Amino acid sequence: MTARRLTGRTMTGIFCAFFGVVVAVNMLMATIATRTFGGVVVENSYVASQRYNGWLAQSRRQDRLGWKVVPGVAADRRVTVQVSAADAAVSGVAKHPLGRLPDVTLRFHRSGDDFVSDAALPAGRWHVQLTVQRGADRYRIVETLS
Repeated sequence: MTARRLTGRTMTGIFCAFFGVVVAVNMLMATIATRTFGGVVVENSYVASQRYNGWLAQSRRQDRLGWKVVPGVAADRRVTVQVSAADAAVSGVAKHPLGRLPDVTLRFHRSGDDFVSDAALPAGRWHVQLTVQRGADRYRIVETLS
């Protein structure tokens, strides 16, 4: 077997092919990133940081209630919530993680021991923000449901 000679033309081809692949992959990744993430987690990070201690205090109050809240999705895509607190009311909203679909307001009614939403969720993953309330006590939970 004879060795091929490495010429300037061959090196130019290798160089262009390598960087062409790098540029193509970068453009693909940038396109996918900009189409799938809106870029906003909080509107104002400074204001969110000022509210952090209040959120921690609210979380401790919520933990002291001792309630168990377990959200889920039924076969018909309705949101189900198991709540250990008697005489509680449940409300919530489902938000699409990428903001592509409109928010779904969730109203719940009792069905046996569980709460079941009146509206079914469209297929896909949803961030469900639930509020369980009994009198002045509130329990808030955010859960990702598929």
